[in-house]
Amino acid sequence: MKIAVCGKGGCGKSTVTSLLAKALARRGKEILVIDSDESNYGLHRQLGMKLPRDFTDYFGGKQNVLNDMMLSKFTHQFFEETWTIDDIPEDYYSLKDGVKLMSSGKIHQANEGCSCAMGTVMTQFIQNLRLTEDQFALMDMEAGIEHFKKIGELSESIQKPFYYVFNKVTKENQEMMYEAVWNSSRVAVSLGADPGIMGEGLMGKELSEKPDAIENLTEFLLSI
Repeated sequence: MKIAVCGKGGCGKSTVTSLLAKALARRGKEILVIDSDESNYGLHRQLGMKLPRDFTDYFGGKQNVLNDMMLSKFTHQFFEETWTIDDIPEDYYSLKDGVKLMSSGKIHQANEGCSCAMGTVMTQFIQNLRLTEDQFALMDMEAGIEHFKKIGELSESIQKPFYYVFNKVTKENQEMMYEAVWNSSRVAVSLGADPGIMGEGLMGKELSEKPDAIENLTEFLLSI
């Protein structure tokens, strides 16, 4: 199963991705976490891992990828065959407790230019990735669409199933969140504003909590 974790900046995409990856791995699933946010350096820390080498380096680096894209008028295909999780070269992933982490690439210095090279390579990789029934690919996406309703409409228009995961929920904002979504029946779980999780995230530590909401989300995903 391929799962894209999307939302506005700061909503907790990396936190949900990390907690869900750990919960699925505890159930014996093989997990690939794909860090697709070039400006966020928090995901690997939350997983307790070393940041892996940029996957664009496998294709000669960001500039070479951009050159190939421009010379082909943005039609260049970087993958001639399908890939599996086992095909990912050892230099381009970190591994811990059944979770494999790879990164599309990061902004390492000022004035690097656009991130389209990293996005193109990873988009094609995901399209060519083949998973077995017991394998999950979790994609921690860059900051995107903020509006609950628009996310629902776009997902429906391309016939892709979607579910809302409410994060940092309090008694004061829970009702507002439910009123803002496009379809409240698509709310999978609500994750409370957990001080332990927030503290570990702020300190750049590996997440150790096992929230009931994430356990429930894991069981829900395994059931569909």
